[in-house]
Amino acid sequence: MPTVKIPPVLRAHTDGTSEVETAATTVGEALRELATAHPATQDQLFAADGELNRYVNVYRNAEDVRVLDGLETALAAADIVVILPAMAGG
Repeated sequence: MPTVKIPPVLRAHTDGTSEVETAATTVGEALRELATAHPATQDQLFAADGELNRYVNVYRNAEDVRVLDGLETALAAADIVVILPAMAGG
């Protein structure tokens, strides 16, 4: 099953869970499943239009899904999805 890695900044909203396995077949399904199970992550992951929030980067096996098929990027059993919120600072 694919695995979704949850960054430390979101773990407060996932009861401390650092990763979850999913039966999802796309990145979007996996992230929506996570948001359904942990509603506080919804606004962190998704913009109002349902697309990825522009301040979050998502990778499938080290490849940015935005350069693949976005939320429609297919998942295979051994895939790892990494959520990486963008950092800002000065």
